[in-house]
Amino acid sequence: MGIVIAAESPLQDEVRVLVAELNEALLELTPPEFCFHMTVEQMAGPETTVFIARDEGVAVACGALRRHEGGIGEVKRMYTRPSHRGKKIGAEIVRCVEALARAEGISRLVLETGDRHPAAWALYEGAGFVRCGPVLDYPDSTWSVFYEKPLAGVSAAA
Repeated sequence: MGIVIAAESPLQDEVRVLVAELNEALLELTPPEFCFHMTVEQMAGPETTVFIARDEGVAVACGALRRHEGGIGEVKRMYTRPSHRGKKIGAEIVRCVEALARAEGISRLVLETGDRHPAAWALYEGAGFVRCGPVLDYPDSTWSVFYEKPLAGVSAAA
């Protein structure tokens, strides 16, 4: 069966555990005031679509598309359990986020990640994101690295 990725509600106990692991991992590398966590309740809002990767039915990774005004989509809550890293699951979730954003006519994807997350940088750069200045309402800080990817004028099949 392998890895299956689908849009799911974050309001599931198994997803809550996955998000708690993500939060814990981020707090090991970044001061709390520079961790911009969304709760699962916030993730369940209509402006956010959450993708869950499952291996044999067990949730092993997540990521989300959060919609903002002005045709901007934000990649949020990306996490893969250590047991499943190196299998390109994060890259597949980013592809799902981008495909949905394109289908909805979003013109630009942005994200904020930490300054101590080289694996995340490699993931986003491999997906065509480029570093940029602060995005949305995130503060400009040495703890943050920002990325963007324009989507306008590019078909979903590209």
